[in-house]
Amino acid sequence: MNEYQFNFAGAALAALPSGALWWRDGRLLVVSDLHLGKSGRVARIGGLMLPPYETADTLARLERDIDATGATAVICLGDSFDDPAASADLDSDTSDWIARLQAGREWIWVEGNHDPGALGLSGTYQREVSLNGLTLRHIAKPDAIGEVSGHYHPKARVGEVSRPCFLIDANRVLLPAYGTYTGGLRCWSEPLCSLMGAEALAVLTGERCIPVPMPRKEQA
Repeated sequence: MNEYQFNFAGAALAALPSGALWWRDGRLLVVSDLHLGKSGRVARIGGLMLPPYETADTLARLERDIDATGATAVICLGDSFDDPAASADLDSDTSDWIARLQAGREWIWVEGNHDPGALGLSGTYQREVSLNGLTLRHIAKPDAIGEVSGHYHPKARVGEVSRPCFLIDANRVLLPAYGTYTGGLRCWSEPLCSLMGAEALAVLTGERCIPVPMPRKEQA
């Protein structure tokens, strides 16, 4: 199978090739760091002009994951928008698209450092979510157990292949960034090496998930 299945804190989870986390028993899809509206935010601050298509591409991939899994609940683990203005500046087509994705399912927006507070969209807004022994939040806490988080945009390289990745150990799962225009932090960097245990796996995303021992030093 293309996904990587694993047990974590009593839950049977699957890392999907897209970068989403799937909990089949709870019919729950978890994504992190969509960073919708990044091209608009960069333009507002006078940065490099980026093609303004990342929001549509990210939402299209999210829609495919929702349709493929049949998720009845979605949790977005923070930094869903690149800044508060990005959510306020949504055009009607994008707002309607998000509303269609939300229709008929529970939808939780977790607060991130880029989008603290309510976004003005439907759904529930929470700082973190506790669910059947799991704690889902945006930024990992060093002493956490049973934690699912995002924020760091982990990436790993195996040979010539560099991809966003999940990082998984006995205490926590770190999700890759789901957004189209998101960068990444090499998993041998701090604070990732300090957060993850010695047995941690990096699960590379792409056409299929590839689990490898988490690289601990830069590769030549």
